[in-house]
Amino acid sequence: MGQIYMQINLPNALTIARIVLIPFCVIALFHNGGDDSTWRTISWVGFFLVGMTDLLDGKLARARNEITELGKFLDPVADKLLIGSAMISVSILGYLPWWITGVILGRELAVTVLRLIVVKRNAGKVIPASRGGKIKTTMQGFSTGFYVLPLSITFHTARDLFMYATIAVTLYTGAQYFQAALKKDK
Repeated sequence: MGQIYMQINLPNALTIARIVLIPFCVIALFHNGGDDSTWRTISWVGFFLVGMTDLLDGKLARARNEITELGKFLDPVADKLLIGSAMISVSILGYLPWWITGVILGRELAVTVLRLIVVKRNAGKVIPASRGGKIKTTMQGFSTGFYVLPLSITFHTARDLFMYATIAVTLYTGAQYFQAALKKDK
């Protein structure tokens, strides 16, 4: 326990704050039944600001040389919780098809389980997020955000095409992560 406590620094505190703030974004999205354009916009702003802390905590961790095993593990978990809560919410509201949520969150769950296995087998060491993984997270955030926002129907085709590209990148980077974990296991 003391080792984890020692890893609580400003970047990790921002990651924890990101996790704590997610429910407020969801509550705003569902306010007035999820059809209120004002509350959907407020929810989007909340999700966006919470998502931006991901950039801040990573930048701070590198600049201050405060990269920890806890941070390397917790940061992607926070990303998955943020994206997952938004995707599940917009699927419940009927704005995003459930199959898309299932494919993306299924991949995220599989990678999270793999990360836990890798941590256990490698004495607490994790495989850090790759550049592709960071691009995937950004794409997931933006594509899901386009379903949270009350966009005009004019933009629905572009929104949907961007989501399909996000699915492709999500699956590709998932395969890369499994390949990296298998190499590390040998």
